[in-house]
Amino acid sequence: MDKIEDKRIKKALSLARQYSQIDGDHHKAWVIDQMVLALLGTQKRYDAFVKDYKAGDDGPDTYDWNVGIAP
Repeated sequence: MDKIEDKRIKKALSLARQYSQIDGDHHKAWVIDQMVLALLGTQKRYDAFVKDYKAGDDGPDTYDWNVGIAP
């Protein structure tokens, strides 16, 4: 594991540690969204991930990606 990857993992885990116990599905969705962004490292990679996530058998918007609300 390189230093950049290690830094991303630490940031994602820090978000989980700091915010994952806050009540509300909308806040938990935000934590997941921010962890994914931290792990992927760039907005471009994040956007590609979300686009791929949302695609399904019924087209490009088969599923929703919820960015949530910051606590």
